[in-house]
Amino acid sequence: MTWNIIKLSLKGIYNNKMRSFLTMLGIIIGVMAVVILVSITQGAAGGITNSISSMGAQQITATISDENVSISADEVESLTSYSAISSAAPVISTNQTVKKNSSTGSYSILGVTTSYFDVQDIDIQRGRKIVESDIEWNTNVCVIGTEVAADLFGTWDAVNGTIIIGDSIYKVVGVLEEQGSSLAGSDDSKILIPYSTASRMTGQTGVTSFYIKAAGENTVNAAISNVETFLLQATRDEDAYEVSNQSNVLDTMDDVNNTMTLLLAGIAAISLLVGGIGIMNIMLVSVTERTREIGIRKAVGAKRKHIMLQFLCEACILSVLGGIIGLLLSFGIVEIYSLIASASVSMNWGIGFAAIAFCAVIGVLFGGYPAAKASRLQPIDALRTL
Repeated sequence: MTWNIIKLSLKGIYNNKMRSFLTMLGIIIGVMAVVILVSITQGAAGGITNSISSMGAQQITATISDENVSISADEVESLTSYSAISSAAPVISTNQTVKKNSSTGSYSILGVTTSYFDVQDIDIQRGRKIVESDIEWNTNVCVIGTEVAADLFGTWDAVNGTIIIGDSIYKVVGVLEEQGSSLAGSDDSKILIPYSTASRMTGQTGVTSFYIKAAGENTVNAAISNVETFLLQATRDEDAYEVSNQSNVLDTMDDVNNTMTLLLAGIAAISLLVGGIGIMNIMLVSVTERTREIGIRKAVGAKRKHIMLQFLCEACILSVLGGIIGLLLSFGIVEIYSLIASASVSMNWGIGFAAIAFCAVIGVLFGGYPAAKASRLQPIDALRTL
């Protein structure tokens, strides 16, 4: 009996192919909206998360916002006395106009100590790093990123060349390894100079920002606690500083990603509900058109439950079939998007199968009323249409 009901439902759908397709269209679009939006959003969030992770889980950033607080570089470097902290790097940041012959540009200038390279986990590909004697003697030397080298020299082989930063001539003693783009930016487009030289250039005597490297991944929380205690003692104000770590950013990103996924899935699910209303509308029309068929079936012995199951099955088949078509189209679109955008986006099959299950529920919910209406028709009333 069940198989006969399914065959009758498929026959009814096949006999009205165009109407059936248009009925499924709302479901197809709804499933595509859910799957594609969620897949692309999760792919983008995954890329951002990987970018954050690559910046180093052991790195801690501290920023002092109170201008009345003055902390020296030596005080910052004294943080290495804590067992949870391996390196501390005070930084002075400014923007300056940089010239090389006819080439001119504005670049970020960082005044750094020798520990900056260890904390940021960067190395040089040519020349040397900033050394202690550079800081001690306030020398006009610099280490430049690959983008700066390409812009000003036209090549990465810029060691022993000279550039003008502000009004002073600096000798290039090293070129950093290429880092590529990242969420927080890279040192490819920055110029590193000795901390003491940057202090003289800007007139800044106190430290407003610095980086810390924890001794290990299992000591990050302890290192953060040490830095916060140090800053609280120095500022006497919890609002005068901020301490952050990549793990905190990753936690925030996970929360944002989950919220965005739920929001997009909820918005796209509205399309499925609209598709369900379309199914109910068409099924009501179908009941009216097939009144004679219902009357004949009841006259030859079909029970109410058989009539109800037939129309309910037809609504579910329309809904689920539309969902499957939408899922297959979504897979193709996601793959095409991944190739065109050169993005790491993959199909979220979990969301896809959940959408199919939701389609089955929609078929039952929105097909229930038309099926019940069809089953309540009396044979004598139905046969009057003959």
